[in-house]
Amino acid sequence: MKATQISKENGVVKFNIEFTPEEWKEAINKAYLANRSKFSIDGFRKGKAPRKIIENFYGHDIFWDEALNNLLENGYYDAVKEMDLEVIAQPSLESPEIKNDEPVVVTGTVEVFPEVEVKDYKGLEIEKFASVVGDKEVQEELERVQKSQARMEAVEDRKSENGDTVIFDFEGRVDGETFAGGSAENFELKLGSGQFIPGFEEQLEGKEAGEETDVEVVFPGDYHAEELAGRPAVFKCKIHEIKKEVLPEIDDELASDVSDFETLEEYKADLKEKLQKAADERDISMMKDRALEALYKANEITVPAVMIKNEIDNMIYDMNQSLASQGLGLQQYMEWTGTTIDKVREDAQPEAEKRVRTRVLLKNLIRQEGLDAKAEEIEKLMAEFGEQYGMTVDQVKTMAGDETENYFKEDAQTKKAIDFLFENAVQVEKKEEETEEKTEE
Repeated sequence: MKATQISKENGVVKFNIEFTPEEWKEAINKAYLANRSKFSIDGFRKGKAPRKIIENFYGHDIFWDEALNNLLENGYYDAVKEMDLEVIAQPSLESPEIKNDEPVVVTGTVEVFPEVEVKDYKGLEIEKFASVVGDKEVQEELERVQKSQARMEAVEDRKSENGDTVIFDFEGRVDGETFAGGSAENFELKLGSGQFIPGFEEQLEGKEAGEETDVEVVFPGDYHAEELAGRPAVFKCKIHEIKKEVLPEIDDELASDVSDFETLEEYKADLKEKLQKAADERDISMMKDRALEALYKANEITVPAVMIKNEIDNMIYDMNQSLASQGLGLQQYMEWTGTTIDKVREDAQPEAEKRVRTRVLLKNLIRQEGLDAKAEEIEKLMAEFGEQYGMTVDQVKTMAGDETENYFKEDAQTKKAIDFLFENAVQVEKKEEETEEKTEE
């Protein structure tokens, strides 16, 4: 097989794929062997008629279509690779002229990833972010750590209060009848958490361990169980225990318990350094996003409709996967929201177009600036991916076969392109919005 690119114009490549006479004869014979059992010819048992007899009876080209399809099944993708094309749609192929003992030449056209001239990508103005971590942020982090080290302690000298955790049994009834999911034993509920329907938790405040009480509530009108929505219910409750959260002191002891430092001051200094590093990383990430947005706005380009369609397909697939993780389906979601698949696709169109245009701009920026990825950069991304999913680099490499390295190479190149935009951008201070006081005359 030999592939030849004939022309490239307006994002469409015309090409030839040439198969040798030997490849064609082998494909014809394979098609015959795969289909001979379908033919019944007088004088031969079914499936035993020679190829020439079948061709004389049904036509000399009876096996051509399948032979050609079999050749193209692998040959087309090998040809795309040989011509180094990044195709974005299915090809349009012409029927070849087939002559005895001559090569079979298939001519086709296919849309490829668009080449555009990216403009104004240096000196993009982006808002400067320079977060400074101070004592307030360090104190907030200390309080978070303090809360994570809290212990629960039984309350014996007072009644339950907002913020306490009560351990209790409950049994709910609507019109005197119990209902599914309306009862439990030794359930732990933090009062004020909003875990139960409105009005429930407040009625458990001011109670003592061992006390029994009735909680009267009305299910919200939009409650997920339609048979309960808007209906009054009575829950018989018995409180077994009341617990309160006891926070440790923020001192040297806490610091030594949660870190390798012996004193609170050392721990605070380390926290401040880590918080500042995280803030710096967030700032850079936000500025890179701004640079990408600025590039998008600076370049009005047209992208192939098929790329937008494919992106919408991907977005709907991701949406379906997300819904499935919540126990829902796309059809169920559309019924609940009163929408249609056409409306879902229409709503996804602007975002899909933005994603595709941004991808086209980045890929052409990579081409224009020659931002190739080094082997060690690709390897690093593979290692990071493997660490995330508990895989070795070798396992990552074999996960998707030959396409694995290309995937990580594109990822590395994209990161380089975004870094290039950021490094060549101009950071400007955020302009304070002027507010004018309007007075009524």
